[in-house]
Amino acid sequence: MACEWRERALGDLTENFDGIRVPVTAADRRAGPYPYYGASGVVDHIDGFLFDGEYLLIAEDGENLRTRTTPIAFLARGKFWVNNHAHIVRANNEADTRFLMYSLRATDISGYLTGSTMPKLTQGNMNRIPLLAPPLPEQRAIAHLLGTLDDKIELNQRTSETLEAMAQALFKSWFVDFNPVRAKAEGRDPSLPKPLADCFPSRFVDSELGEIPEGWVVKPIGDLAEVVGGSTPKTEETDFWKGGRHCWATPKDLSGLSMPVLLDTERKITDSGLSQISSGLLPQGTVLLSSRAPIGYLAIAEVPVAVNQGFIAMKARPGTSNLFLLRWASSAYDGIVSRANGSTFLEISKSSFRPIRIVAPATRVMHAFDRVSRPMYDKIVDHERECRTLAALRDALLPKLISGELRIPHAEAVVARVGV
Repeated sequence: MACEWRERALGDLTENFDGIRVPVTAADRRAGPYPYYGASGVVDHIDGFLFDGEYLLIAEDGENLRTRTTPIAFLARGKFWVNNHAHIVRANNEADTRFLMYSLRATDISGYLTGSTMPKLTQGNMNRIPLLAPPLPEQRAIAHLLGTLDDKIELNQRTSETLEAMAQALFKSWFVDFNPVRAKAEGRDPSLPKPLADCFPSRFVDSELGEIPEGWVVKPIGDLAEVVGGSTPKTEETDFWKGGRHCWATPKDLSGLSMPVLLDTERKITDSGLSQISSGLLPQGTVLLSSRAPIGYLAIAEVPVAVNQGFIAMKARPGTSNLFLLRWASSAYDGIVSRANGSTFLEISKSSFRPIRIVAPATRVMHAFDRVSRPMYDKIVDHERECRTLAALRDALLPKLISGELRIPHAEAVVARVGV
């Protein structure tokens, strides 16, 4: 390690702005464009702002500190408010704010937390946290390199959010509001290329669910998808788990997804474990819907996967698009929950799910939706895979750069090899 690196207390490298923080009560919040941050991210969007610029927000207290040894520290940019669960700091003229964020993420702060029931990081203890600080130019170089990876991840996520919103809007237009059919029925241009417009009828007919496009039919969701569930092999039986290679999903695996794409699972099971699950290994493309605690997590499995008992798994039948099933399940959330029951927590059973009535489009409309929305979904999957790769690279480089074990030229060469 170079001799110019030295240990410094965080308080010697920062300015603290906790004193001008003005928390906003729920009753006083007004909807607006500015983020209102808490200990782990955006709490709300409100009108007005107090801070303007780039600041480092560090969790002061909250449930998320209970199981962490490194602090929740993230950058807030632009105009925003902060509640009283996060410290607001900014680097002084001896440090770089983004470098401090990365350095904190690699620092064990467990010894600086107070309180056992609800851990708290006081301002005094926060200022005492020791960080290894190189000269300012190297801090900035480290922050820039790691920030390049984070910026690419953020760009991918924003692009995916846009594509996801477009796909959802398309489904709503075609299959909820019936806009192309309605336009043709009223003699208006449906604003679609002619081959697409020709797929849609120009009149409505009566059905048990009200008016629906001519040629479309009302049928149970069980006619469009094979609906199965899963189970949990005995956890005390090591032969079912040790050295497992098959993905095994629980609703928790879906709870943290930013996009409805499942690429991996926290736990794996062995061949012996898989033999204990009657539904077996579900194929790639299966639509997963959490059926309890809570109902509504959704994803398409992009790997073969077995599931526990907390799922409704839908395997698209021939002629049905799994993307149609995914969007339908999202749009039909209220109807799905209405069929759930349970005293401890709500759960919808497979037998209650299969009969749910759905307006099924004509085959060529189903195929058209898949053709139009599949490229959007495939791009989202590509982004998710790339984000996983970039995050793994960032997490591998972070402790080595922050400790001085790896220097910038070598790290830049590693990053260049992944094309960022």
